[in-house]
Amino acid sequence: MPSLAPKITPFLWFDTQAEEAATLYTSIFKNARIHQVSRYGKAGYETHGMEAGKVMTVAFELEGKSFIALNGGPYFKFNEAVSFQITCETQDEIDYFWSKLSEGGEESRCGWLKDKFGLSWQVVPAILPHLLKGDDKAKCERAMTAMLQMKKLDIAALQRAHAGNA
Repeated sequence: MPSLAPKITPFLWFDTQAEEAATLYTSIFKNARIHQVSRYGKAGYETHGMEAGKVMTVAFELEGKSFIALNGGPYFKFNEAVSFQITCETQDEIDYFWSKLSEGGEESRCGWLKDKFGLSWQVVPAILPHLLKGDDKAKCERAMTAMLQMKKLDIAALQRAHAGNA
């Protein structure tokens, strides 16, 4: 029987917060749900050190994308080498995702942030590629200069910079 699972699924390693993270993420995104929570059994305790009954994995979905969160212990931490990008049509969307995901986390630059679990996200406007690429290099350079000075991206300010009205 063929598998219904996608070929590639992001697998996120948490210490003990997999269920908490999946619950947070599924509360932020409109099209989201938790599919399954599996728990550690007695087998393998000497390897993983997790007590029987503790959450092992949480399978969840955000905007049609499948994820698995694992409670694997404190051995590995997230870093900026991997992030998830959220493309937003409006400033309200940017403000919403920025506020929800940065709460308890850390704001960075150019639309990047870390959530309270240390996972990196990029919250960017859909129009950004248009503002940063094109034949008019001066417009693109102005937009890039403006973006590099921002934490949370501001669509109107980026458009003004692109147009030369900053």
